[in-house]
Amino acid sequence: MRIGHGYDAHRLERGRRLVLGGVEIAHETGLLGHSDADVLVHAVMDALLGAAALGDIGLLFPDTDEAFRNADSLALLRRVRARLEECGYRIVNIDATVIAQEPKLRPHIERMRWNIAAALGTEPDNVSVKATTEEGMGFSGAKEGIAAHAVCLIE
Repeated sequence: MRIGHGYDAHRLERGRRLVLGGVEIAHETGLLGHSDADVLVHAVMDALLGAAALGDIGLLFPDTDEAFRNADSLALLRRVRARLEECGYRIVNIDATVIAQEPKLRPHIERMRWNIAAALGTEPDNVSVKATTEEGMGFSGAKEGIAAHAVCLIE
């Protein structure tokens, strides 16, 4: 059994879509990044890659490669799953937390869980997604960005 931890953060900016866990959420700002900037999926990918000692998403999907411009992070997650399977690993579970002052994410959590589970070929019961605020503190509390942490267990 191996554990992994992933973290990602992106700046919020007007004129961008807000995508978290593969769910597009109506909001006046979205996350800035080379891909769709889905911090939740990015943190999950880094946790999985870290657990398998396969590097990180910057190594596999560099932001200097135009092939990944505006990429769908769930499609990249499916590629991470394939890489893990090639190495003989199976995902046991994932626990992730999104840190955002707004918007309220509770109405979207179940779809996020299902999207991540489907991309990884596992049951939604193996994927936990939570959301919290920083009570107005830090960059997420100031509504400048959104961050996510994820931990996973693979075998």
